[in-house]
Amino acid sequence: MQERLQKLIARSGAASRRKAELLITEGRIKVNGTTISELGAKASADDEITIDNIPLKMEKHVYLLMNKPLGTLCTCSDDRGRKTVIDCIPNIKERVFPVGRLDYDTSGVLILTNDGSFANEMMHPRYHLSKTYDVSVRGRFTDEMADQLKHGIKLEDCVTLPARVSLQPTRDKMKSHVLITIFEGRNREVRRMMEYFNLEVIRLERIKYGFLTCDHLKTGEVRYLKEEEIAELRKLSQSQPISMPASDKRSGSGSI
Repeated sequence: MQERLQKLIARSGAASRRKAELLITEGRIKVNGTTISELGAKASADDEITIDNIPLKMEKHVYLLMNKPLGTLCTCSDDRGRKTVIDCIPNIKERVFPVGRLDYDTSGVLILTNDGSFANEMMHPRYHLSKTYDVSVRGRFTDEMADQLKHGIKLEDCVTLPARVSLQPTRDKMKSHVLITIFEGRNREVRRMMEYFNLEVIRLERIKYGFLTCDHLKTGEVRYLKEEEIAELRKLSQSQPISMPASDKRSGSGSI
């Protein structure tokens, strides 16, 4: 698959995308022996790409599953020195990035990769991979609230897609335990759902992404996804999109 040349160069780790753009305009990039000087040029990983006549070595694609710990940022670096999910995988030489985001105070299933095309498939606004969250809140979550979420509620910036909701038993009458499956990735969506009902989230864990779980991963552990898992995720991302509420045709990939 072809993509913009500067993106390919950045993915290889040879230069940032901005630096790659400069190299292109300076005429220092060749594709299959032809000098490229236009930023709109495209190429594929199968092409011979050189920088100053030195062949570009493309990183192999890697796909990781992490059981994200609390107190980590879903970013590659932080200028305030806070721990990121990348700090949890020091033995991975490829430059991976998280697919979507989980809040600093949210744990659970997280995919990381260096394959931008795959990441876009997972987060594409037209398709809606299911994501299940285990939520504990302070206060009483009622059947009426569950019914509202199953039909979609109006938040300040959207109408949520219909969710699957299952109220779990708990001995503490001051708290509620709920399983919620959503089909989009808006910024802090599950937390804002609970805030809509004036309920305070005290624990939030993503326990399932599509069919993936972290059942055999300890907190902070990472494993490589199997080829069949990657193929199944791609298949799910290309499945028939579900209907969105008529009043809101947007989606996103923000933090939960």
